[in-house]
Amino acid sequence: MPPALTETMQQPATPLRSGKPVRHHLRDAGPIIGLVLLCMAGTLLNPDFATWDNAMNVLTRTAFIGIIAVGMCFVIISGGIDLSVGSMAALIAGCMIMVMNWVAPLVGSPVAAVMVGMVIALCLGAAFGLAHGLLITKGRIEPFIVTLGTLGIFRAYLTYFSNGGALTLDNDLGDVYGPVYYGAWLGIPIPIWVFLAVAVAGAVLLNRTRYGRYVQAIGSNEQVARYAAVSVDRIKILTYVLLGVCVGIATLLYVPRLGSASPSTGLLWELEAIAAVIVGGTALKGGQGRILGTVVGAILLSVIGNILNLTSIISVYLNAAVQGFVIIVVAFLQRGRR
Repeated sequence: MPPALTETMQQPATPLRSGKPVRHHLRDAGPIIGLVLLCMAGTLLNPDFATWDNAMNVLTRTAFIGIIAVGMCFVIISGGIDLSVGSMAALIAGCMIMVMNWVAPLVGSPVAAVMVGMVIALCLGAAFGLAHGLLITKGRIEPFIVTLGTLGIFRAYLTYFSNGGALTLDNDLGDVYGPVYYGAWLGIPIPIWVFLAVAVAGAVLLNRTRYGRYVQAIGSNEQVARYAAVSVDRIKILTYVLLGVCVGIATLLYVPRLGSASPSTGLLWELEAIAAVIVGGTALKGGQGRILGTVVGAILLSVIGNILNLTSIISVYLNAAVQGFVIIVVAFLQRGRR
């Protein structure tokens, strides 16, 4: 590797060791400060906000979007985007339910059928992510266009499979599958534990592995990364596969909640996942981001929705509008940042 290119690739790491200006520390701590202030406001507005049950409810509902946001964080850091994750989750949920309903009578074991459904969720998520990665890298199509197209494709196929209605899990399977969402370990719901595990794995992958460094290098300057012998296409494909797997994990946790999938399943999940990543401090132009910030961003958005539900300050139907405003404001504040 040429010395000049090696030096170029290493330059961004120098300020991290020499210390950051105070404003950078405040910017990094912004999501955490915002979450603390929101929690204080929620407690003042409604005492029920600060209860253990409400906290577990907020975190459980955050788990789905938070897991997807961890994968989305890698995609955005690499300079990409995925607008299809909500529709992808809906189609995966529908396919899971159809497969489990079909397999259960054949194998005679609801537990085995549920396990098959979980494997299907992960495999479909990886396959859809692989398709996105190949279209973007080998097909040379912009991520926005690819995922905008698949957004419609995924939801249309679910609508077709369900005949415009809903696909419902058999009752016996629902009883076996229910504890995946409603169960708890040490008093903490299972989805929260899975969210924690995915977040820790994502943080290690981003900050402690060569793959994570390559993702950040590609987002910072793709051309320089190519000159430095980074396999840009391979890393991008792996990044979209990773996001697809995260969508699969979130979906297999979500299905036992309602036991059904319909054309409205996963609606606006892409907005919430992108908002969580951006609010968490990840640069929209790529090259920089933090998994911890993404986790805090996801929780922060859920807390906003929870406060609106408990206090009725504004209509709960405006939750998506609040998230949209948050994305625009944060993107405005990030102007020129890379």
